[in-house]
Amino acid sequence: MALLSSILALRRDARLLKIPPYLSAFCIVVGVVWLLILPLNEYSRRTYVSENALLPGQVHTYFTGSEHDVFRAYRHEVHGLIDRSVEERSKAFESIFLEQNLKVATQKYNYTFGNHSITNENVYAILQGPRADATEAIVLIGAWKNMDGEINNSGVALVLTLARYFKRWSLWSKDIIFLISADSTIGPQAWVDAYHNGHDETQVESLKIKSGALQGAVAVDYPAGPWGHRYDKLHVVYDGVNGQLPNLDLFNTAVQIAGGQMGIDCVIQRMFTHDDSYKERLLTMLRGMISQGAGHATGPHSSFIPYHVDAITLVTVGDGWHDEMSLGRTVESLFRSLNNLLEHLHQSFFFYLLLHSKRFVSIGTYLPSAMLIAVNFSITAMALWVKSGRPDTSPSNPASTKPPIKAWNDEKKRFIGVKEPVTQDKPTSSKETPNSTDTEVVKDGNAISIVPKSATKITERPLLTPVLILLGIHALGLAPLYYFNYWDTDFLYGIFLTGANISTLMPIVLAFVFYWGPETPISQQKITLIQCFSLLLLGMFLAALATLNFSLSFLIGVLTTPLSFVRKSKSAALTWLQLVILAVLNPIMVAQWSCKLLGLDVAEVLRLAATGWHVWGMWTQVVVWLVWAPAWVMGAMVVAGGLFD
Repeated sequence: MALLSSILALRRDARLLKIPPYLSAFCIVVGVVWLLILPLNEYSRRTYVSENALLPGQVHTYFTGSEHDVFRAYRHEVHGLIDRSVEERSKAFESIFLEQNLKVATQKYNYTFGNHSITNENVYAILQGPRADATEAIVLIGAWKNMDGEINNSGVALVLTLARYFKRWSLWSKDIIFLISADSTIGPQAWVDAYHNGHDETQVESLKIKSGALQGAVAVDYPAGPWGHRYDKLHVVYDGVNGQLPNLDLFNTAVQIAGGQMGIDCVIQRMFTHDDSYKERLLTMLRGMISQGAGHATGPHSSFIPYHVDAITLVTVGDGWHDEMSLGRTVESLFRSLNNLLEHLHQSFFFYLLLHSKRFVSIGTYLPSAMLIAVNFSITAMALWVKSGRPDTSPSNPASTKPPIKAWNDEKKRFIGVKEPVTQDKPTSSKETPNSTDTEVVKDGNAISIVPKSATKITERPLLTPVLILLGIHALGLAPLYYFNYWDTDFLYGIFLTGANISTLMPIVLAFVFYWGPETPISQQKITLIQCFSLLLLGMFLAALATLNFSLSFLIGVLTTPLSFVRKSKSAALTWLQLVILAVLNPIMVAQWSCKLLGLDVAEVLRLAATGWHVWGMWTQVVVWLVWAPAWVMGAMVVAGGLFD
């Protein structure tokens, strides 16, 4: 058996191109099933603290007794500032910090984009550690308004009380910064940008005083009224901007201190009743993936994580018997643990999925699921590349499916037709060798095979036109990226509706231009190459994105899986069916029905996305408009070609 003839025959075997769709479907199914089995005990692990220096819960806390009276006094004082102006409120906080002999400063910021302007002021104070040399610092944050827009009355009062309490201790080996931000997302972002000199001085004021490198940050969200409110559990919020996460050791330390030392149950992802069942674990994981995939800020801590500052937010929820003293002792013990660190947190995981406050999945376990989804696009792209190189892809040509193959037979002393290519050694002469315009003699040493010329013919692929079309459609994504981020926020919903109409009609218009335009109709080979390059880029982008934001890569990968299977069809019913499926999975339509399912207002989501672009540096929009949307347009355009063929 000659290997060369076998390979040449295999290239023309139509059965070879029937394998990739099944292989792509197999990768998709395995990738989804892989994710669904992660909540099982066999594929997840219990959380643990890797950094031994943290020693969570190993110290005795003293925040009690007389500090309770101080806290209640501050709480009433904070409540009296609700109706005051920003300047009066800032001066009141400054005077409180100055009474405690702390270095105090304010910071103003004014973000303006479109017709929207955000102006406010932060107040912060620095406690110089008696055993510190101003090279490292920890941040305690109390936002004036929490993520729900409520006044963080008790949270701010607790920060002021802890500032007074921490000042009396001489054990601190790091500086402690107390930050009273104007809100939960924009204020902390302005402050941390200015702290690391990454701000725009025309919008954000530089900081007047600074300390050392930030080692961690903890935010307190306790929106109780002037008379206080007891809570039941602590909701630990840990999602950062663009899906980034803090070191798992910080999260585990907070959970271990709150649950083990203080007896406070901890919950995550707003799963306030978690029975640790498979269903609850899966729902918690999916909620975390949606939050990370969106890439928005979820609390004051989110702005710190992009600067490699591990941070979390502690939110009080429910009605129970825990009060502000237990929360204060939790923060004290957590700061005592961070105070023990000799270096930045690095031992534990930075990439993980939490199933429960005490159970997680590491990156090595969950990453293959997104990679398998991305690989399916590459498999389809390679199959389309092979198909584009065939000289005749028409199904009406029987020779293109089963080419006649002839080989020498020593027993009969002649060439015979065989189903599989067979070659044998033989003495041959030119008289015995069949020759025609449709066949070609292929020699491999002493072996000889006769195969159709179409099996060895090299078909030129016109790459310029498909590449230009690919680049042009990707460049069109810059238009919605600009308008949704820079246009007046009052008109964003109108732009959204316009974009929905344009994106739905664009594939049909492009297909009409390419098939019925003034120039020669585009060939099927070029259409195949366009789809090939589009899927190849999509697979590469999603594979790279999976290592940065697994959740966003997986979600977009699942929503774009039909692009691997849609094809141009001569059947009008099949063409319209494919177009309807793709219309539902249009990125703009996905945003529409996702907001409906989650009970969100589309206009508010668009405004927050624009704010995230300008303030938080959120790049989810880049992935949507420059990766997902162009791939969708090209896939729909290929299908729409069947309407004009």
